[in-house]
Amino acid sequence: MDLDQLAALRTAEGSAALAAAAEVAGGDPLAAASALRSAGVPAGLAAAALTQVELRRRAAGKFGPAAAGMFLTRPGLEQATRQVVADRRAERLRAAGVRTLADLGCGLGADALAAARAGIRVYGVEADPVTAAMAAANAEAAGVAELFTVECGDATAFDVDRVDAVFCDPARRKAGTGRRVFDPSAYSPPWDFVLGLAERVPYTVVKVAPGLDHALIPPGAEAEWVSVDGDLVEATLWCGRLAEVPRRATVLRGATAHVLTGAGDRQAAVGPVRRHLYDPDPAVVRAHLVAELADTLDATLADPDIAYLYADAPAATPYARCLAVTDVLPFSLKRLRALLRERRVGRVEILKRGSALEPERLRRDLKLAGDNAASLVLTRVAGAPTTLICQPVPAP
Repeated sequence: MDLDQLAALRTAEGSAALAAAAEVAGGDPLAAASALRSAGVPAGLAAAALTQVELRRRAAGKFGPAAAGMFLTRPGLEQATRQVVADRRAERLRAAGVRTLADLGCGLGADALAAARAGIRVYGVEADPVTAAMAAANAEAAGVAELFTVECGDATAFDVDRVDAVFCDPARRKAGTGRRVFDPSAYSPPWDFVLGLAERVPYTVVKVAPGLDHALIPPGAEAEWVSVDGDLVEATLWCGRLAEVPRRATVLRGATAHVLTGAGDRQAAVGPVRRHLYDPDPAVVRAHLVAELADTLDATLADPDIAYLYADAPAATPYARCLAVTDVLPFSLKRLRALLRERRVGRVEILKRGSALEPERLRRDLKLAGDNAASLVLTRVAGAPTTLICQPVPAP
């Protein structure tokens, strides 16, 4: 996609091509392209329209119905914030009194659009000309062009004295190749610049990868990990006046948000395997809040380095999945296979923490047969490789 192709898609002819592409997309891409060309759509416009329609289809999971009118790139879509997460972030900024916001490296505009919908004036800066033009087009499509404007330029050159707050989601993919960048110093803007924003702007928010090393969290910042329906999607650093607690795990399920907070430096007590196992949500694990969750469940760890919790009784919690433990076995393929055959278990889900076993290879090696189902948990107990046979406890 280049600027000329984007401009063509935004004409009346381009809108017609997008509508036609939506009718034929979803099957054989060569057949879809042929159908558009047969309808008189130029080859270049047909290809651009089909690409946008496919990206919009993928984007529906992040943006809902709004995806149908957005302009997207593959790398931009992969890094874009889900709308439910962006909306919550925007509401928190608005509640803190933020009226003007700089989005440095705004990408396709997902976070800026959410802030604009919340009534915040947003100034977006994006280095890539096509992505910047798409963000501006997305602002128009969302009806917030008066509140969200975009300039193509260097995010590090923006005058942050113009705004109350700064949001930065540094690019974590290498330009031109799309390969992931794991070294923060290679982010764009660079990590040193990003961290320096907190010293210059009293309301600073930084979106980071959920695998962020806790050692990189700046002193005094709040680090939040967010999951959506069990999938860990991002981490956020809230700096300056926005920091409320050291660590926060936000678990979004449907339209409901559940928030667990704490210091993130505690260790849960260690004890034996008990009747019920709790598999904490990944946001809780990454936020180092397993001990805080254990307090609410009267639970303990069976190994100090493995984030499975054990309790005598089941309890309703949005922060973990509960399984009833029926058997505790030192790992032995032969013994496990024999026990599952005896119980006619033909279907298993395999969970693991602290085990080097490959679940799919184990599944093949078990040679399952039968009508019953079970959950296998591959883990360690007091340092020893252990298999737990479990049954899910229905969520209330």
